[in-house]
Amino acid sequence: MTARIDHLVTSGRFSLDGGTWDVDNNVWILGDDHEALVIDAAHDADAILQALGGRRLRAIVCTHAHNDHIGAAPALAERTDATIWLHPDDLPLWKLTHPDRLPDRWLDDEQVLEAAGADLTVLHTPGHAPGAVCLYEPGLGTVFTGDTLFQGGPGATGRSYSHFPTLVDSIRDRLLTLPPETVVRTGHGDSTTIGAEAPHLQEWIARGH
Repeated sequence: MTARIDHLVTSGRFSLDGGTWDVDNNVWILGDDHEALVIDAAHDADAILQALGGRRLRAIVCTHAHNDHIGAAPALAERTDATIWLHPDDLPLWKLTHPDRLPDRWLDDEQVLEAAGADLTVLHTPGHAPGAVCLYEPGLGTVFTGDTLFQGGPGATGRSYSHFPTLVDSIRDRLLTLPPETVVRTGHGDSTTIGAEAPHLQEWIARGH
């Protein structure tokens, strides 16, 4: 059975470097009628469980470890027996939110996660965070970019653990090489496509070094 994509928005707070901001996060559920993966368990485990609709949750895949993207991950994993996946370079950020609970599995660049009718290729895209990843599903023509790429430009790099030139390199080398019709499903805000973002991303790339 072909996987489908369900979308949920949860609300809470992002905190880092002594500041706190109210945010709305996209939670993406990728799966079929029987099982699913959650991409970024943000804020509200109850709301995510309800959106799953009784399907078996196989894994919680974290695009990066800022607290607004991982806050509900341990509670959701405990209630579903799902495994939590994170790139190891983001472990220092993870420990700021969950010092007593490690992720269950580590993501590797070019790894393929096969579950729930989907084949997600992990693209390590550091810059917004050291262990940031994007998750490309060619069969569905979509890439889940977390906070690496938004509608209108790259993710933020003004806080600890971030680096703008590295982010620009990641976008240029790992995302702009995808087919232009690829749908970009972001960590916050509206979706877009690689083709729609490419023209003005060239300006960011020129400024990146």
